[in-house]
Amino acid sequence: MSGPLEFDFEWRITLFTLLLLPLLISLGFWQMDRAQEKAALAQAFTAKQASPPAPLTAIDGQSAQALAYLPVSLEGKYRNEYFLLDNRMQAGKYGNEVLALFELENGELALVNRGWVAADPSRQRLPEVPPAPAAVRLTGHVYVAPGTPYLLADEALAEGWPKRIQAVEMNKISAALDGNVFPYPVRIDAGQPGALSVDWQVINVSPEKHTGYAVQWFTMAAVLALIYLLRSTNIWQLLRGRRRAGDDHE
Repeated sequence: MSGPLEFDFEWRITLFTLLLLPLLISLGFWQMDRAQEKAALAQAFTAKQASPPAPLTAIDGQSAQALAYLPVSLEGKYRNEYFLLDNRMQAGKYGNEVLALFELENGELALVNRGWVAADPSRQRLPEVPPAPAAVRLTGHVYVAPGTPYLLADEALAEGWPKRIQAVEMNKISAALDGNVFPYPVRIDAGQPGALSVDWQVINVSPEKHTGYAVQWFTMAAVLALIYLLRSTNIWQLLRGRRRAGDDHE
């Protein structure tokens, strides 16, 4: 038994679906875009890592895009001053990243991220940072942050050393050090002089995970559309009627 397809557009359910369905679809496409961005970032990192390290003094003035993840070499000496980048997790443990001032041979300064060190979660005591060697030559790569760090309030640099910071704001750091600092921090390579626990992640979420998230959003959109179709029409009754009719003819 079958009949005409009938519609019952209940306004509250229709409004809910019209608002939520485009949102779910847009979130799916946003995750797809993020997957493409992360894949491009990983490819760019791999391509740049294949090039030999360039002297840091020879690349000053290049664009952020050209400098991002560029292998570099530094020759000079560590200074005793360093920053503690707070709330950095590694292997599920709380700690700080140690960003040390490095004086280049030409007298300019660079901020070298030596890596991670365990710290007191209560922040009552400063972490024990192993001393760095004196005059050294080391390698690493330039780190250009993907965006402006989000802070709940404006952060002022404390007096004395070390200085604990919540984010690397190079404009403030350069101003505090008379502006004589390379504009981006350098992440040290593992095994280099002064390196601590080094585990740099180029991307925090893999392209595959973003694709998986996109599939989830699209699936939710499809389920919502199906539920709305079944709720607002008699298509389910029509399908059941045709199935019964087919069974009667057997």
